[in-house]
Amino acid sequence: MGSSSIFSPRKTALALAVACLFSGQVLAHGSAAHMVEMDKTLAEFGADVKWDDYAGIYTISKDGAFIKVKPGATTAIVNGKPLTLQAPVVMKDNKAWISDTFVNDVFQSGLDQTFQVEKTPHPLNALSADEIKQAVEIVKASPDFKPNTRFTQIALAEPEKAKVWDFVLNGTAVDAPRQANVTMLDGKFVIEALVDLKDKKIMHWEPIKDAHGMVLLDDFMAVQKIVTGSQEYADALKKRGINDPGKVMTTPLTVGYFDGKDGLKQEDRLLKVVSYLDTGDGNYWAHPIENLVAVVDLVEKKIVKIEEGAIVPVPMEPRPYDGRDREPVAHKPLEITEPEGKNYTITGNMIHWQNWDFHLSLDSRVGPIISTVTFNDNGKKRQVMYEGSLGGMIVPYGDPDVGWYFKAYLDSGDYGMGTLTSPLVRGKDVPSNAVLLNQTIPDYTGAPMEIPRAMAIFERYAGPEYKHQEMNQPNVSTERRELVVRWISTVGNYDYIFDWVFHENGTIGIDAGATGIEAVKGVTAKTMHDPSAKEDTKYGTLIDHNIVGTTHQHIYNFRLDMDVDGTSNSLVAMDPEVKPNTAGGPRTSTLQINQYNIDTEQQAAQKFDPGTIRLLSNTSKENRMGNPVSYQIIPYAGGTHPVATGAKFAPDEWIYHRLSFMDKQLWVTRYHPNEMYPEGKFPNRSSQDQGLGQFSKDNESLDKQDNVVWMTTGTTHVARAEEWPIMPTEWVHTLLKPWNFFDETPSLGKKKEAQ
Repeated sequence: MGSSSIFSPRKTALALAVACLFSGQVLAHGSAAHMVEMDKTLAEFGADVKWDDYAGIYTISKDGAFIKVKPGATTAIVNGKPLTLQAPVVMKDNKAWISDTFVNDVFQSGLDQTFQVEKTPHPLNALSADEIKQAVEIVKASPDFKPNTRFTQIALAEPEKAKVWDFVLNGTAVDAPRQANVTMLDGKFVIEALVDLKDKKIMHWEPIKDAHGMVLLDDFMAVQKIVTGSQEYADALKKRGINDPGKVMTTPLTVGYFDGKDGLKQEDRLLKVVSYLDTGDGNYWAHPIENLVAVVDLVEKKIVKIEEGAIVPVPMEPRPYDGRDREPVAHKPLEITEPEGKNYTITGNMIHWQNWDFHLSLDSRVGPIISTVTFNDNGKKRQVMYEGSLGGMIVPYGDPDVGWYFKAYLDSGDYGMGTLTSPLVRGKDVPSNAVLLNQTIPDYTGAPMEIPRAMAIFERYAGPEYKHQEMNQPNVSTERRELVVRWISTVGNYDYIFDWVFHENGTIGIDAGATGIEAVKGVTAKTMHDPSAKEDTKYGTLIDHNIVGTTHQHIYNFRLDMDVDGTSNSLVAMDPEVKPNTAGGPRTSTLQINQYNIDTEQQAAQKFDPGTIRLLSNTSKENRMGNPVSYQIIPYAGGTHPVATGAKFAPDEWIYHRLSFMDKQLWVTRYHPNEMYPEGKFPNRSSQDQGLGQFSKDNESLDKQDNVVWMTTGTTHVARAEEWPIMPTEWVHTLLKPWNFFDETPSLGKKKEAQ
């Protein structure tokens, strides 16, 4: 039907027919038009151009705008509506040319309503580039600031929650000044500051005792330089037949905490470094230098210890994953178009779709934050969630060998997953109808850093919403539409995809996908018939000759500050139970629901049984049948890997002194604005639980309180050959589902006015 490339040859006949239009072209107001090459101009603008040979028409799309225009025509169709052009598209030398006013005429025509101007800024808007610069200038002016101090986080200090809801529900402006939380790293010492951006002063300055800050991007570069410049490390490489340290790729990893059993000093700022050999095939991950670990002191800028095990030859077979050794898979075009424009609007950072309204921002630690979520129920804006985000995650490995025993990555808390955002590629990472959003966050120097295409929003078809076929009656069915907010973070070898999925029926899904490249171990066995195969695969699967994919887990925790029709919420359990039949008749048993409240934080922390129901309920508000309005919490709603029902560690492992969140799938705690992360604020090398274990220690009441739900889900990843050399995305799904929140099926639509 036509090429999907920016440029494709046009029919000569068409070119000849309209070439005469090129000379003497004038604008509508009479002056001569300055013509520019269409493909080049629109590509630079970020628009996608396609030519349909059969229809003889161009389609141009960018974000919410969908344009159809024929060469020679003085009218274009923009989102289904006609727009008079100041000058038509013309053909010359088999290329299309447009007036230099075309971009402004079409994309500023007002016919695309996707992006709206924010009249009053939302109080949770992330810090702008100017505000980031201002916060850094104020901090640097402090007499306590030292040269070479780096920044681990600069983020909005959120105003009072009640005031934010008042703004969202009633339009009352928040009168508190904008403030910024600034976390800094002076060598190995962590400092926190609170900055008032209006009065340009520091409100709070506090060195944090016994804390290790995040691993920063310049630490990655420093480690590579330190390791490859070390003679001691070069000698260790020579023993493995590697004579050129310049071909070694390092991976800096946090060391964890083992109460001194690993021989490391707790006060030192350390990383463990494992390495891979760059053989030129584009996939150094396939060539691990096994049983060689360098312990690097980031302050001293040197290797303080080398840990070695038995020498294992580096697997050398080429294993490119980028297709360089393959014929490309042929796909015929799959077009997703919205010819009349989007069904959603973006006003500043607020997203409006169907009955949903929510605020969207990007945090340098946890990625997207979805906040002030409301659902318009027949004209009434109802509260659902104040703030939802990834709280934290852990990727623990099960191998005790020298290069593996310490691997239990706290990706967001140790590295900052927002900082590691991977720009999205239209038509591959996201569908072609997605709107791509740039985001600005600070880098480690405190400078604002714009991440292009950091998040995407798109609408998709997701099957039938409902259907019924009554005998001899017309079919009744409707399609399910979903709005997806997608973000991807690349942490070393793994790429994590997070989708927030809004359904028209009031359900919110959170989907986490893992893709990228497995962390693999070099072994001597080539096949499972080799003598060493049984021992080599004790902690994993042989997925290639001389390569084992080590068994591990991906465990995610989501912080969900649910406010179900307000902040007076309770945790309610509903357990289906088989009970004796006491009502007579032939049945011996019945199915009944045992319903009860879970009143305290420690009672709420529990393993989740997918056969039961857990609700966050507002018992002070009812639907029209008299049932309390609620949302159901579902940590396991399906997945493509085995479910991680908890971390696979013995109870006496030191990781349980540091963390609790991964072993229970449901936690509910009272809302406190400083309780943000399930692993605690500073998890790197932490020796005790600073997160959910600490938050729930005081066992506060949950009855009719402002409560936060922490939902843990994940997978146990047993490697298989089909995941090598690159891993198809493996998903785990969770849901927040309305439970008697509405009076009827919410996706039926608004009732017609009585005639």
